[in-house]
Amino acid sequence: MRFRTLAALAGALTLTLTGCAGGDPGGSSSRTVTYWLWDANQLPAYEACAKDFEKQNPDLDVQFTQLGWDDYWTKLTAGLISGTQPDVFTNHIQKFGQFAELKVLEPLDDLGIEDADYQPGLASNWVAQDGHRYGAPKDWDTVSLFYNKKMVDDAGLSADDLGDLDWNPRDGGSFEKTIAHLTVDKNGRRGDEKGFDKNNVKVYGLATNGAGDGDGQTQWSPFTGSAGWSYTDKKRWGKEYRYDDKTFQSVIAWYFGLAKKGYLAPFTDWNSGLNQSNAQFAAGRAATAFDGAWMISTYAGFKGIDFGTARNPVGPTGKRATMMNGLADSVTKGARNKAGAKKWVAYLASDACQETVGKYGIVFPATPSGTDAAVAAYKKKGIDVSSFTTPVDDRKAYRTFSFPITDYAADVYALMHPAMQDVFGNGASPSRLDETNDQINLLLDQ
Repeated sequence: MRFRTLAALAGALTLTLTGCAGGDPGGSSSRTVTYWLWDANQLPAYEACAKDFEKQNPDLDVQFTQLGWDDYWTKLTAGLISGTQPDVFTNHIQKFGQFAELKVLEPLDDLGIEDADYQPGLASNWVAQDGHRYGAPKDWDTVSLFYNKKMVDDAGLSADDLGDLDWNPRDGGSFEKTIAHLTVDKNGRRGDEKGFDKNNVKVYGLATNGAGDGDGQTQWSPFTGSAGWSYTDKKRWGKEYRYDDKTFQSVIAWYFGLAKKGYLAPFTDWNSGLNQSNAQFAAGRAATAFDGAWMISTYAGFKGIDFGTARNPVGPTGKRATMMNGLADSVTKGARNKAGAKKWVAYLASDACQETVGKYGIVFPATPSGTDAAVAAYKKKGIDVSSFTTPVDDRKAYRTFSFPITDYAADVYALMHPAMQDVFGNGASPSRLDETNDQINLLLDQ
């Protein structure tokens, strides 16, 4: 079973391979702590943390390896198999269930991580079914609607208009009306005007980030979440997925139906050179895009585009919704410098490091003081991040939820990835997901 699952994990993570950054994936001396991360934008902040850490621990040196997302997980999986894994790595909740099941992570119970020291829910996500902690909270993110200010202004809309939208799966509410109005065909007609040509669109009202696989983080999750749907039968370590739920399927039918109407960039756009919503946005191909807080600096760097962000639309439950993801730092079971690795992870999770990271204005660190430092840094850059922080500050108006945390995460991905692409790309009925859901739950029932 262990070999089969590990092989499935490797297979699921090698579907797409990008360029490889340099770095020694292996050996560590008694004074070296090897540390892997995937985000190049965050590297300078963590190098600053390492400089301070090494001053406090002159017997230790932190050695960084930064890899692109796809290459990161491919090499990490290979390292865990071959014994060339790093001492410490940035972990993602989407991968956590599989790693915990494979017992390739070192327990961190002795680090004194307390839930109350971090933003709500972040610390508890990293406790496995065996009761042990395997991750120290690192940062967090939410999803909001980015918009092109000029396109919104040209459409006669305001920031207040975009921040006060609602939706429903029957007629799409004011959200669909707004997305339609922001859509412009090659003849200059808007999506809500007579004669609009949905087959020849110049600017889509909403960019696409693909089919969303099994989580839909920056695609449909703000809608399924505000419709009251949950991925599994329990908040964490559920035993049944709910992709066969009629509420979920009605939302999916409506969401991808926006592409059939010409308002949402189609699957062919995602399956081209513009295969990310931010790329479509930067190219002037879309007026709005749902994206995560980790992309704020990327949007801010687009030349010639003045952007804003808006709160997610209110759903049928009367609430807005967003996935709230949180990364963590984990120590590998086979770490060569386990004692040094734990010291480094404890420092990464401290206010000292998190406030340092926050001052770079790249991500929202997990501690409240780290978050405050990040908000101040973004403000200094002239960026309003309130649409991302409001879900944390106002739980009455927002519903926040995590990635589904279950066993067999790689297998779930392997089944849901083609199934959701079939719905979006080929127009398959969402009811086809009943069979996929049965296959997934059969796995979890083992």
